[in-house]
Order: sequence, then C-alpha cells, then structure tokens
Amino acid sequence: MQEVALLAVVAVLIIVVVSYIAPRLGVAAPVLLVVVGMVCSRLPGAPHVFVEPEWILVVVLPPILYSAAVNVPVMDFRRNFRTIGALSVLLVVGSAFGTGALIHWLLPEIGFPAAVALGAVISPPDAVAATSIGKRLGLPPRLVTILEGEGLVNDATALVLLRTAVAAIAGTVSFWGALGDFGRAVLIGIVVGAVVGIVSVWARSRIQGQPVLTTAISFVVPFLAFIPAEELHASGVIAVVTAGLITGHLSARRFTAHDRISERTNWRTIQLLLENGVFLLMGFEITAVVGDVRASGESVWTAFSLGLLATVALIVLRVVFVVPLIALLRRQQRRADQLTGRIEEVLGKISSRPPDRRYERATRALQRKHADATFFAGEGLGWRGGAVLAWSGMRGVVTLAAAQSLPTDVPHRAELVLIAFTVAIVTLLLQGGTLPALIKLLGIRGNDEDHERREYARLAAELMAATQTLLENSALERENGKPFDPVVLDRARERGLAMAEILDKMLTADRDPDSPMHQQRELQRLFLDAQQNALLDARAGGTYSSHTLERAQNFIDSQATRFTG
Repeated sequence: MQEVALLAVVAVLIIVVVSYIAPRLGVAAPVLLVVVGMVCSRLPGAPHVFVEPEWILVVVLPPILYSAAVNVPVMDFRRNFRTIGALSVLLVVGSAFGTGALIHWLLPEIGFPAAVALGAVISPPDAVAATSIGKRLGLPPRLVTILEGEGLVNDATALVLLRTAVAAIAGTVSFWGALGDFGRAVLIGIVVGAVVGIVSVWARSRIQGQPVLTTAISFVVPFLAFIPAEELHASGVIAVVTAGLITGHLSARRFTAHDRISERTNWRTIQLLLENGVFLLMGFEITAVVGDVRASGESVWTAFSLGLLATVALIVLRVVFVVPLIALLRRQQRRADQLTGRIEEVLGKISSRPPDRRYERATRALQRKHADATFFAGEGLGWRGGAVLAWSGMRGVVTLAAAQSLPTDVPHRAELVLIAFTVAIVTLLLQGGTLPALIKLLGIRGNDEDHERREYARLAAELMAATQTLLENSALERENGKPFDPVVLDRARERGLAMAEILDKMLTADRDPDSPMHQQRELQRLFLDAQQNALLDARAGGTYSSHTLERAQNFIDSQATRFTG
C-alpha cells in the first residue's frame, strides 16, 4: 500500500509539473504525459503497473464525462447536435467496420467479429488534447463545441458497438438485434440520466448555502447515472452525459453563486487529475503490453505495423467523412442567411398585433429560431475549420480501457491490445503534436474581440436595465413586508447608474491599458496585495482569533476575484 500511495503521489506531481510546462512548450499536456510515461516505464526499477479496465470504465470514465458535460452549454450542444451526432455515431460505426475489415483481411484467423471489436476500440477520438489545444490557440467556439460534443457521445457508440461485437464472437447477435440494442441503450440511458440530473439538482437546491455538501453530492452524480444504466444494459456514458448537461443547464437557476464557484473549482481539479492520469498511465503501460506480446510468441513489429496501418485508415476515413460534412454545413450557412431575412419580415408583421399569451409564445419561438439562424449564418465552418476537425482524431481514455477488456479467449489478444495502444499513442504524438502548427499555418482565429466586446456591452446594458426597472417598481417591498426607505432607493438608483458607467469604462479600459479605469483596477489590486500582507502579519502575530482571520481572508478573496483574471 505504501508503494501504491507513493506511485499516486509521484503521478500527481508529474501531472501538475507537465500541465504547467506544456503550454510554455507549445505542446498539449496529454501528448507530453504519454511521452513522460513511456520514459518512466523504461527507468531501472520501474514497477509493473496494471490497472483493471473495469476501474477505468466504471471509476474514471464517468467523472471525466460528467465534468466535461457540465461545462458544455446546452444551447451550443443543441445547435450542433446534428454535426455531433454524425461524428459520434456514423463516423464511429464506419471507422469500426472499416478498420475491422482491414484487420480481418490482414489477420483472417481472428474472425470478423473480433476484428470489428478492435475497430470499435480504436474508433472513438478523445477530445481532451484537441480542445485543450483549441482553447489555448483560440479556435472558434463552434469548432471547440463540436469537438467536445463528439468526445462526449462517441464513447457510448464505441462501447455499445464493442459489446455487440463481443456478443457476435459467440454468435448470439443479429443485425436487427444489434440495431435494436443500440436504440434501447441510448433511450434508456437518456431517461436514466435525465432522472438523475433533475433529482440531484432538486436535492442540491434544497441545501443551498452549503457548498461542501452540494459538491459532495455532485461527486456521486456520475456514478448514480452510470451504474443503474449499465445494470439495465443501457449506455452508462449517455446517462452520465445527459445528467451533466441537465445539471449544467439548471445550475444558473437553481444553485447559488458560491455553490457554482466551489463545484467548478473542484470538478476542474478532478478532471485534470483523471484525464491526464490516464494519458500518463497509457505511456507507462506500453512496456507491459509489449512484454505480453513477446510472451505470447507473437511479433511486436507486426503488431506495431498493423497499428500504423490502422492509424492511416482512421485518418483517411475521418477526412473522407469530414469533407461532405463541411459541404453540408456550408449549405446550412447559406440557407440560414436566407432564413434570417424571412424571419425578420414575419417578426415585423406580427409586432403590430395586440399582445396576448399565444402571441408571446409565437414571438419567443420565432426569436429563438432567428437566433439559431443568425448563429448558423455567422458561425459557419469553412475548409480551414474542416481541416482542423479532420486532423483532431487523437485516441485516449476509452481506447486504453476497452482494449484491455477484450475477451481473453480471442485469438491474438495480446497483439490486438498492442495494435490499439499503437493507434492511441501514434495519434496523440502525430496529430496532437502537429495540431498547433496546423492551426497556426491555417490562420484560424476565434471570435472577433470587438464583436464580443460589443455583445458583452449590450448584455450588460440589459442587466442594468432590469435593475433600474426593479428600483422603479412602486410595489417594491422588503422581506418583512415593509417599504424601503426612499433615501436607500435613491442611493441604489444612483449606484445603478454609476455601475452602468463603470461597465462602459471597463470595456474601454480593456482596449486602452493607460486609461484611468485600467489604472484604477491596477491600483485596486495593489490595495488588495497590501491588505493580504497586513493579514499575514496579523496571522503571524497571533493577536486575532482564527475565525476572525478566516472571515477577513474570505472578504479579501471575494474582492480579489473582481480584479484578477
């Protein structure tokens, strides 16, 4: 146990160090961690590390998926659902059967079902490396959303397909049976995830103001969704993703700001350690996988060569799939541009009608459709975005775990596992290592900063207008039913107007570092530094109680979040 604990401590330290230096080297942390793991496995005295695949699939995968799903905006996921579905279902199935046919042609003795099972193992890309690179280099938000959504859903397709292929090895499945099982797994997974997400949000909203308790509940939500779905022979991955999307969508309405901040910080930490820990483990286990192939009497170089061929096939299949997909998205952009004008005409015609409930519902529906059309018209993906999408095919967590879950009686099992590891490592090093250069070469940029600044200013004006409307409400009362003091209301109105001016100046200060507002923010940070130093001196003096010191520290921290990025 001491050796295991020591290994865990060393792994966390390696993850932290690599995650810190990777951006400075211009390399995605997962890519560098795989290399570090391979180097560590070759050190003299390096222990033999093997993690049961069930641990990764049941213990590691659910929280990784949940932490990612919670932070994906439901609106963006809905708008890109068709693209995400095409990549997560059609491309995964096509890649599994395409690479499976290739492996079966080269190794006919393993049988076609086993070859398709291996194809299912290596078919789902892991979006961790791609999105970490994309966010750091400023890819368009729609492209990042598509990559994140694909990484969330494609694991479900691959695992259901793997389960079906393993059953086919024993000759207990048919095509229509497999199709029915897939639909059933998805449907039940959505239902289970929705129930868990809604119930957990309700339960956590009942104990607001206690972020430690609400965060503790959130830690078990992924498993509350995953385990029952798997017991019902459904997709636990779909259940976890559904629960995460619902939780993230409802958190703004049902949770307090303190709860959201606490949960966000804790889940980011968990996601960092679990995701990067798997990539470190992938590099570390490659030595053991090679040893298993040698012990079975098979050729390591043959397996490695087959892995390279499978990698090439996966890249080609993804490129062939993405080309018509981008063409369809471009067509969608042109149609959305035309649709925007027609919706504006309809909104203009019905704006003169007297408002009623049906009118308001129809107007909201049209406004939502107009917003979607505007999004599609302005956020199209051209051939440069398609090139990044086609090259973002790195494999990761599911490939590592699913490869080792292949039945032990499958012919050439050790060789098949090494093929899967080869695909995962080569795609990470090749595609993950060259993706930053490709993005810079293509000159892809994210949203226009001036546009985002204007959009933020417009939203801030709406928020301040809501505040002023509330203050002008003659029926405004305190919690005890008494009216507010008119002097207090007048001061609040003055502060609201002053805040609107401050927001406008802050937007200007972002562009001009020498503006008075920018200097004032710098000065405020200096004030906070001085207060923090004084608090440290008071803590060292021992003249104040720990409770008073903690309250003062919390106050300084809350103020610091307003002036630091």
